[in-house]
Amino acid sequence: MSKSILTFRQRMPVSMEDAWDFFSSPANLARITPPEMLFRITNGTGQERIYEGMVVAYTLYPFMLLPVRWETEITRVERPFFFEDAQKSGPYESWRHRHEFRSIPGGVEMIDRIDYVMPMGAFGDLVNALIVSRRLDEVFAYRRKRIGEIFGEMPEARQGAIAG
Repeated sequence: MSKSILTFRQRMPVSMEDAWDFFSSPANLARITPPEMLFRITNGTGQERIYEGMVVAYTLYPFMLLPVRWETEITRVERPFFFEDAQKSGPYESWRHRHEFRSIPGGVEMIDRIDYVMPMGAFGDLVNALIVSRRLDEVFAYRRKRIGEIFGEMPEARQGAIAG
């Protein structure tokens, strides 16, 4: 079982408050998830804002028509700078996602850091190398595009995936 780490960066021409308001609402996750994944929140969070201990359950179809039920818990919140979620149950051996926000000239820089471990040892690592890590890159490329459509673009050559 190898730990995988993905980091994505995006700059947005918005205030910290506007960025926080959007990303701290689980209901907005569907707006930035590829439509073919048929993402649906199943635990009735409605329009609530995140808080430590909040559990969000959803169903999605990340690969073809194979449904995945996933439950995450918001484990840390430091408004408006970051929040973290961790998988309670779902497709990974472990999953932790940190959403960071910092004020920059003309807007906000958002950094997504994801640490995850696939189940099933060496076989899971192979599936990750062949399928999962690429699919996650595609999902975050879609998010980058949708967030740009929602908030507008900032000129920045270094947006997107960060090696390491």
